[in-house]
Amino acid sequence: MIHFAKKGSTTAIAFLLASSLLLTACGKTETTASASGGAPEVTELRYQGGVGSVTFPELADDLGYLAPFKLKFIGNTISGPQDIQAVVTGDTDFGGAFNGAIVKLISAKAPIKPVIAYYGVDENTWTGYYVLDGSPIKSAKDLIGKKIAVNTLGAHHEFVIKEYLHRAGLTTEEIKQVTLVVVPPVTTEQTLRAEQIDVATLGGVLRDKALERGGIHPLFKDIDLFGTFSAGSYVLTDKFIKANPNASRKFVEATAKAIEWARTTPRDEVVARYEKIINSRGRKEDASTVKFWKSTGVAGKGGLISDKEFDTWIHWLEDEGVLKAGQLKINGLYTNEFNPFANEKK
Repeated sequence: MIHFAKKGSTTAIAFLLASSLLLTACGKTETTASASGGAPEVTELRYQGGVGSVTFPELADDLGYLAPFKLKFIGNTISGPQDIQAVVTGDTDFGGAFNGAIVKLISAKAPIKPVIAYYGVDENTWTGYYVLDGSPIKSAKDLIGKKIAVNTLGAHHEFVIKEYLHRAGLTTEEIKQVTLVVVPPVTTEQTLRAEQIDVATLGGVLRDKALERGGIHPLFKDIDLFGTFSAGSYVLTDKFIKANPNASRKFVEATAKAIEWARTTPRDEVVARYEKIINSRGRKEDASTVKFWKSTGVAGKGGLISDKEFDTWIHWLEDEGVLKAGQLKINGLYTNEFNPFANEKK
C-alpha cells in the first residue's frame, strides 16, 4: 500500500454499517406504491452538492425532469467516499463516488446499489498529475520518497496513481515510499508552486487555470492509462429501492435525460444554464468556474453502466490484496433497470 498522510479506518466503515442497520431498524415503515402505479413514493430526495458546480440531478431538477418531486440540498460533500457513506448512514438518499470506492464499500457489506454513471474521462474531461517545469521528476521511479497531492484517499486519484506506479514496475516496497497527501483542490496548484508537494493532481477548471499561468507540465494523465470510461456512479440503498421503486426509477430517468441534454446541447447553452442554476440557488457561490465546462465525461448513453467499469476495479483490488479472488461478482453489483436508455444501443 502507498503510505498515506491520513489513514483509512476499518472501524469507521463498521460504524457506518452499524448506523445503517440501526436506522433501518428504528425508522418508520414506508408505504410502497405499486411499481406499475407510476407515482413516486416520496416527495423529495436529500442530497449533497458541490460548491460552484452543478450535478446532473440538479440539472434534471432545473429542466423539470424530476417533477413532481424535488431535491433537498443538505450541504456540500467533501469527497466521493464521504458522499456515499452519507447514503449508507441514511443522511442522504443518493450520493456518488468513484467506482473503485463503491466496490470497496460494497465489499464491506454496505447495502448500496450503483444505478447510473455520472462522471468519467474523455478527450475533453480528464485529470493530469503535474510537476513544476525543471522538476527532477521524469518518471515513476523518481516518485520514490516524494509527495503527491490528492483531493481524498481511497478514490479515483489514488487508484490512478497506484496503477501508474505498478505499470512502471515499482515494487511494493518502493510504492510504500510514495506519499499521498490530502490537499483541497482549490489550493493544490499553490501548494505545488510553493514546493510543499512534488506532484499536483489537477483537472477541469483548476487544471486549465494552472496551465494558463504556465510553469507546470503533466507527468502522466488518467486518460493515457485507462482511455475513455465512466469512472463514478450514483448509488441508492437496497432498502430505498425496495421501498421506493417508482421514485428510484424517476430519479434515474431524470438524471439520464439530463446527461443526454448536456451531451447534445451546444456547450454555450449548457454553461449558461449552469450559471443560472448557481446564481439562483442562493448559496453565495462563484459561478465563474463553469465557464470552463467542456463535456459530461460519461461514456454510456444516459449514464448506462457497463461491466468493465466495475470489473476493472474488482480485479484491481484483488491484485492489491484488498479483496479475495471471487469475493465480489459483477452480476447484480449494479443495475441499469431504471435507465430509459437500457434497451437502446450505446
